[in-house]
Amino acid sequence: MNTYSNTPFDALEVGMEASAQRLCRAEDFLVYASSSGNHNPVHLPKSDHDGDGKADEPIAPSMWVASLISSVLGNQLPGPGTLYDSQSLRFLGRAHAGDELTVHVRLTEKRDKRIAVFATTITKADGTPIVEGEASVIAPAAGMSFDADDLPGLTVQRHVHFDRLLELAEPLPALPTAVVCPDDPNSLGGALLAAEHTLITPILVGSEKKIRETGIDMGVDLRPFEIVDAPTDSVAAARAVQLVHEGRAGAVMKGHLHTDDLLRAIVRTDGGLRTRRRLSHVFCMDVPGLDHLLMITDAAINIAPALNEKVDIIQNAIDLGRALGVETPKVAVLSAVETVNPKLPSTIEAAALAKMADRGQIRGGIVDGPLAMDNAVDEDAARTKGIRSLVAGHADILLAPNLEAANMIAKQLTFLAHAEAGGIVLGAKCPVILSSRADDDKARLASCAVAALYHDWQIRQ
Repeated sequence: MNTYSNTPFDALEVGMEASAQRLCRAEDFLVYASSSGNHNPVHLPKSDHDGDGKADEPIAPSMWVASLISSVLGNQLPGPGTLYDSQSLRFLGRAHAGDELTVHVRLTEKRDKRIAVFATTITKADGTPIVEGEASVIAPAAGMSFDADDLPGLTVQRHVHFDRLLELAEPLPALPTAVVCPDDPNSLGGALLAAEHTLITPILVGSEKKIRETGIDMGVDLRPFEIVDAPTDSVAAARAVQLVHEGRAGAVMKGHLHTDDLLRAIVRTDGGLRTRRRLSHVFCMDVPGLDHLLMITDAAINIAPALNEKVDIIQNAIDLGRALGVETPKVAVLSAVETVNPKLPSTIEAAALAKMADRGQIRGGIVDGPLAMDNAVDEDAARTKGIRSLVAGHADILLAPNLEAANMIAKQLTFLAHAEAGGIVLGAKCPVILSSRADDDKARLASCAVAALYHDWQIRQ
């Protein structure tokens, strides 16, 4: 319990002091911008406020810094029940994300009508003062306590994990990518946006007439980009596969065509891009409030995979996790419960997959199951149920029992938890970028970044 108690006016004595420490975080500045309506770009992460074309370090809003004084007065001294009378402030310096600030108040005077006057200061960790002033408050008349655990938590909708992927991928050489049927604004715009961020070099494969008409409608210049004319969707998909075989493309990207039409060309036994590995799709999810990237598989290709197919699906996801910087990805094999139950076949398969990983049949990661969704991603839930596992509560990868379950998890996180989702198909001779018409710009960029990082990892193996 986090309970605050006050010191009533009659119990206050001149010279009393209180202090608190607070670490500045970029999320604090975003919350302040949202609640105050002050959207000054100098206080916002990822903004260019000096005009040099690069993101600058956000400066802590001065009034947010000053508000920390009220937290000490309202929580500690005098504490709950305190009301402001006046506050004077002198700003002597600036704070930034990562700075640890110390707020200090000292009672200097007691006046009539329960007025208490405090000297107030805020300093950095090295003792440098950045705020000085004086606060006059109406102290509480009687004792009071407050249970702060009743306050709701806040989650800032930032997608820092996708930002990290873009930062990792942008220095890499642009990945030559055959974009199949980019003849609508969504697919063409996504490819050109990825090219602008130097993630891919798009080769536009499809009806040249439609592609050029789309470019004119969008007002974009397509002269810098190669266009490979293909009259139909199936011909375009086959031509994209051929570009990979010719070494001209290192990835394939879905445009304005059905996924089945694209995959049909990829999985062909004669001239396709199949390998000995089963094809599978991985959603990379950036979930606000989660401290790591979350991967979900398979939500797009394998409808009801058998045990041996799940081995490949897990291996594909582990390889991707390693390509994205996770040294030893942790895989949770999901079911409705975390115990083996013969009436639930997914629990039996989960236990078998975990044992297969123990025996080296799945490599590069740690696999455990069966695990329910709660104890796969939440450490407290796993602890409550007495589960001892390196994966429980810390899963990087969620393997769902079937496509329906995986797709529902991904869509729920996207539309209810405000997650961003990017994804690619693995197991072919090159990464296949599958985009959705519902994807926004960040999701499209993230999918291209994931493909570029995976392609680079494959080359280095």
